[in-house]
Amino acid sequence: MSHTPWTFLTNHAQVLLCVARNPRLTAREIAAAVGITERAVQRILVDLEQTGYISHARDGRRNTYQIHSDRPMRHPAQQGHAIRDLLDLLGQPDP
Repeated sequence: MSHTPWTFLTNHAQVLLCVARNPRLTAREIAAAVGITERAVQRILVDLEQTGYISHARDGRRNTYQIHSDRPMRHPAQQGHAIRDLLDLLGQPDP
């Protein structure tokens, strides 16, 4: 029987955790850490920004990201929980 690899966290969550660890990482650095393409990271960052979970500011040639940890989790099963709860659970600092 062949086992398909799977993970507990989505790529969106993995990208968010990378930003929480270091808000100055580039898309290339995040892609290497998560194991997805740089283009996929860019799409995820846009998703997170358009839905208000992160914002960014230009700092020279780099972006610095800010997580809005008071935003609610998106899945109905996590209703009443904010992103801060996920970050706390996984041992990330509250941005």
